[in-house]
Amino acid sequence: MTGVQRIFCVILVLMFQQSAMALDPSGSVKAVTVLKTENSWDGTPIRYPEGKAEITGMLIEIAPNTETGWHVHEVPSFGMVLEGELEIQRKDGQIKKLKAGDGFAEVVNTLHNGRNPGPIPVKLIVFYAGALGKTLTVKENAQ
Repeated sequence: MTGVQRIFCVILVLMFQQSAMALDPSGSVKAVTVLKTENSWDGTPIRYPEGKAEITGMLIEIAPNTETGWHVHEVPSFGMVLEGELEIQRKDGQIKKLKAGDGFAEVVNTLHNGRNPGPIPVKLIVFYAGALGKTLTVKENAQ
């Protein structure tokens, strides 16, 4: 099993506590809910796109003292910070600070920027709940 596959398995177990417990009523599988929400990190309700479902999982790394650049996600996504610290900012100045172990539901159709203010790379795993043919991320200058 590769490192990415191991991370994927750990995230699935952590994010689906109730399912894991239903599969193993003996209690030998332990799980912690990292995220359970109906809203993005900025409070906006999550809405799924129409079309044929397509789930995409990505391991993302942001170098120290760099940023993603302003962008928009056209589909809902959720993730977890594995290492480092991440700041996510909307154009109106609202900021969400996340650290290793924090889960988050990303904003949809809202311009935002991710920034790594720390001395080590930020590593996150993100799952996009998209639709076939739907773009996951659009950079600001590409809109």
